[in-house]
Amino acid sequence: MEFTHFNEEKRARMVDVSAKKSTLRSARALAIVKMEKETIEKIIEGKMQKGDVLAVAQVAGIMAAKRNFELIPMCHNIPLESVDISFKVDAENNKIDIVSEVKTHYITGVEMEALSAVSVAALTIYDMCKAIDRAMVIEKICLLEKKGGKSDYARL
Repeated sequence: MEFTHFNEEKRARMVDVSAKKSTLRSARALAIVKMEKETIEKIIEGKMQKGDVLAVAQVAGIMAAKRNFELIPMCHNIPLESVDISFKVDAENNKIDIVSEVKTHYITGVEMEALSAVSVAALTIYDMCKAIDRAMVIEKICLLEKKGGKSDYARL
């Protein structure tokens, strides 16, 4: 397999995707934030001092997907057509599952945009709740699914 991430001088470069065909591409990613019972209760009740935690995290995640190319050095600036962030609040297990779905018709995939979205949404939850819970844990940031391009992927 030939790596295209290096130039002739063996230095990193942004991959040339100019010969690729534009197709519908999508990706879904997951992040989990675990917290204390008191923290998740305050989120559910809307009693966090900094405001509506999930609304702010949703906007932050969408912004992260849109600005991914500025965060990850070798990523392309992709015209996104859809970014959605959903939250599953699990009060019984004191955790929030964050799932992003990103779509575009373009010549390269949106996996990194989906991963950036859940990562920044999780960091935003941490930031908004850290005053009462510094022991929160962000875990299992992973790609759930990728469609379009040469190959599809789905986590089992």
